[in-house]
Amino acid sequence: MPAHWTPEQALAVAECLQAMREALWLLYGPQMQQAWREQVMPTGSPPEFDPGAPF
Repeated sequence: MPAHWTPEQALAVAECLQAMREALWLLYGPQMQQAWREQVMPTGSPPEFDPGAPF
């Protein structure tokens, strides 16, 4: 990140990024949620549950 920006320049960039985020969410919100789910959810089956196994 540039360290030479003025506070006004930094605010303008932050506002632009926020506007882009909102626009992306309007266009791709459900697809973005699904992509996030696929990244955080483990693939495969959960481990077998053995009620007699100690913790």
